[in-house]
Amino acid sequence: MNYSPETLARALRAVRCSPFLPQLFLDLQQQRVALGEISGSLGVTKGYTKQALPELVVENSLMWLTQVGLLRREVDGQGLTDSFRLTPLGRRLTESGQVLRQTPPSWSERCQDFVSHWWHGILT
Repeated sequence: MNYSPETLARALRAVRCSPFLPQLFLDLQQQRVALGEISGSLGVTKGYTKQALPELVVENSLMWLTQVGLLRREVDGQGLTDSFRLTPLGRRLTESGQVLRQTPPSWSERCQDFVSHWWHGILT
């Protein structure tokens, strides 16, 4: 699947501005990961975050990565679950190593990500 340069740039910017470490994306490549495994001290233990984050912060960050096309919610026979997986876009960026070579985002990138997130919230 071909993605526009803008889509790729927005997705990478969202990853770099997220509170998540590369290990989360490596694990998401292989299996679903539940919200409870990412939040709190377990997220730090598993190498998903640098510090323990509240579940609400983690869920909001995961939902933003879902909206930009990197993740999808896992579904079972009962409906949506609290687990996530990579989308084809997320898989492509992880397999190419782009998600793994994270440098801290610049203030400009943080502002762009904030505006994209805010603008998306207005339109939906």
